Amino acid sequence: MKIAIVHDWLTGMRGGEKCLEIFCELFPSADIFTLVHIPEKVTDTINRMNIKTSFIQNLPFAKTKYRNYLPLFPIAVESFDMRGYDIVLSSSHCVAKGVLTSPETYHICYCYTPMRYAWDMYHEYFSHERLGTVSKFTVPFFMNRIRVWDEASSRRVDDFVAISKHVATRIKHYYRRESSVIYPPVDTDFYTPMPETMSQDKNFYLIISALTYYKRIDIAIKAFNELKLPLVIIGSGPEEKRLKALAKSNITFLGWQPDNILREYYAMCKGFIFPGKEDFGITPLEAQSCGKGVIAYAEGGVLETVKHGLNGVLFREQNPRSLIEAVRTFEKMRFDKDKIRQNALTFNKQRFKKEIKDAIMNKYTTYWNGRGQAPPLQCGNRENVGAGLAPARQRRNG
Repeated sequence: MKIAIVHDWLTGMRGGEKCLEIFCELFPSADIFTLVHIPEKVTDTINRMNIKTSFIQNLPFAKTKYRNYLPLFPIAVESFDMRGYDIVLSSSHCVAKGVLTSPETYHICYCYTPMRYAWDMYHEYFSHERLGTVSKFTVPFFMNRIRVWDEASSRRVDDFVAISKHVATRIKHYYRRESSVIYPPVDTDFYTPMPETMSQDKNFYLIISALTYYKRIDIAIKAFNELKLPLVIIGSGPEEKRLKALAKSNITFLGWQPDNILREYYAMCKGFIFPGKEDFGITPLEAQSCGKGVIAYAEGGVLETVKHGLNGVLFREQNPRSLIEAVRTFEKMRFDKDKIRQNALTFNKQRFKKEIKDAIMNKYTTYWNGRGQAPPLQCGNRENVGAGLAPARQRRNG
């Protein structure tokens, strides 16, 4: 059986790329199609796959300014040749789901979100005060065309699997499609509490995040400027300069850090701050896996992972005042670190591997049964990808 995985771009290791790593482990002979690939920005697990890029890879400044080519993304993803594949698994938060497949190919989409900047977060990304004079006219035109394409291309997917109930609701709203839910994996074997002999919470709160506008790190900075409590921010992004200018001396920026450093800070912090509205949110669960409570804005996927009073505190309004009140409430509470970690363990990698593999197998079989046929058998060298799927054909080189 020949399998293709389509992922939007490979330019860093975020939540989607951690899911992609699992797909690579499940289907090591699959081909990966992606718009842009920067090998030094992703792990060996991904890099050793057979990776095919789009023409955007060769455009000027594509490695750093690839988002500027957004109007070309639909054309780029449609240029991928999906002929001959039995299964296409799109790992999509932008355009990956829009690949063109033949009627004989089963296409399942693991959807991180309908394109945020095209739909419900359009005005956050492209408000007039954030756009230049020319962009105020060009961006609405191109984004209108992107929205039309995005909705139309959703009909190319045979089955959607959403990363959260929140995303499933958005898929239903924007695409008029039903979807099942499989939560992303959390590496609970790696993110663990400090041993009791070493455990001593430091007097700082922690944020680990890309520094982009919709993450609303500015709310946390304004809140902690007033609270005067230590806050450590790990991450980088286009908002970094502006955010540093807002911050007072009690707030420390550490930039991008490797996973082993993240684990140390998770394990040492007093609590984890999550001020944005996310489709799911891996970092709050990584913090919980280390036994730490979360202070989060009560919208989006975090409502499926953080329970007020059990493993954190939720604040209802996305502003500094509401966050300040939540931190003061958190300071008065005591949390059971073992119970916090137990919640994170229900989202572990082994659970994700089993659920996503079973979903692909069962949906693939159902797809062919609906056509009144058995799943096709392939000739040639075979690789077993698990009970329930037809024997697999090894990937061709080149």
